[in-house]
Amino acid sequence: VYEQVLGEDKFTFVEEVENPFSCTLLLKGPNKHTIVQMRDAVRDGLRAVKHTIEDGCVLRGAGCLEVAACRHLRSVAESIPGKKKLGMQAYAEALLVIPKTLAENGGFDAQETVMKLQDEHAKGNQVGVDVRTGEPMDPLVAGVYDGYLVKKQMYSLSSVIAEQLLLVDEILRAGRDVSGRK
Repeated sequence: VYEQVLGEDKFTFVEEVENPFSCTLLLKGPNKHTIVQMRDAVRDGLRAVKHTIEDGCVLRGAGCLEVAACRHLRSVAESIPGKKKLGMQAYAEALLVIPKTLAENGGFDAQETVMKLQDEHAKGNQVGVDVRTGEPMDPLVAGVYDGYLVKKQMYSLSSVIAEQLLLVDEILRAGRDVSGRK
């Protein structure tokens, strides 16, 4: 146990405890904004670990799941008649926003990168976007994972939000039809 002055503050450190049940992270930075950014990053990281432990599983990251789901939905859509097919195809295409965004954020051509991913998935390889090279990579080998609960909530909410937006659009359209008849 010892006391140390850091900047203008005095801290007491207790180290090498036999059975520690908690810990404190001391974050220092040149200004308040940097400290807030570090605090948020640490909190996000700890939440990701917490969710992974609670879920008991992780998914392949880097857009791998989205490309695989898109491929599956497109194949299922081929056997569905009518307008439902268009909805499934649109949803499948919308899933590719994740790998496209990863490619764009890495400074690569989104369409070309997604085409490479789809080609690899067609060969049976489960790959995602390597944001450093823009090439397909195996997320398991690279250690890139997504949390199960986060993905589950994202897909559940995206459908609900899309449905609500369509409902609002229908209400607005109905309002225009009524006012046009007067």
